[in-house]
Amino acid sequence: MKTIGVLGGMSWESSLEWYRLANERVHDALGGHHSARIILDSLDFAEIEELQGRGDWDAAEALLAEHAQGLERAGADMIVLCTNTMHLVADVIEAAIGIPFLHIADTTAAAVLGAGVRRVGLLGTAFTMEKPFYRERLEQQEIEVLVPDAEDRAAVHAVIYDELVHGVIRAESRALYREVIERLVAQGAEGIILGCTEIELLVSSDDAPVPVFPTTALHVDAALAAAGVDLRPGA
Repeated sequence: MKTIGVLGGMSWESSLEWYRLANERVHDALGGHHSARIILDSLDFAEIEELQGRGDWDAAEALLAEHAQGLERAGADMIVLCTNTMHLVADVIEAAIGIPFLHIADTTAAAVLGAGVRRVGLLGTAFTMEKPFYRERLEQQEIEVLVPDAEDRAAVHAVIYDELVHGVIRAESRALYREVIERLVAQGAEGIILGCTEIELLVSSDDAPVPVFPTTALHVDAALAAAGVDLRPGA
């Protein structure tokens, strides 16, 4: 099994979910006392959030590239970034390392296309929904992307930063997300991408009338497959 270098802490709530899923998947696949080979570098999210807030993406990309290089030096065979939003600087991270970088939007696109879906609604932080880095990555694979209107985007973003990153799960917020999903489906969305690692703590396939694509879980499975773990049932 290859070693996965994980850039996490953005937020630690979602990184915990990534780590938990990875180890559960390995245990289910291999049994016994097996667990995932992971080197985790958990950053201080306050520092990242400050850079996001003032739009200093140059500093953010330099910081994450440096930490990715540290994971490579520590023995990682590949790098994953446990946050959808910070894939805004993925190109710089990938260019800074000599090992593979597994892009979360690519693993999501593969699942969307595999399900026969061509038009999706995208939920995430305001950065993910409004900036082109994520949407264009999907559109390059001929996936049409719909985002909520401005009011819904603000509400979705607020739930992430005010609640989910702090581990706060509220039924009222789940109901709000369901309403946003319903409006996206009414606009023609054939599937919903949970394009923020924290959203999977709040919303599941039970909350949508169309297929839901949980980016964290999909990312974990793709990383483990790349690490040489056969996740096929009965393998």
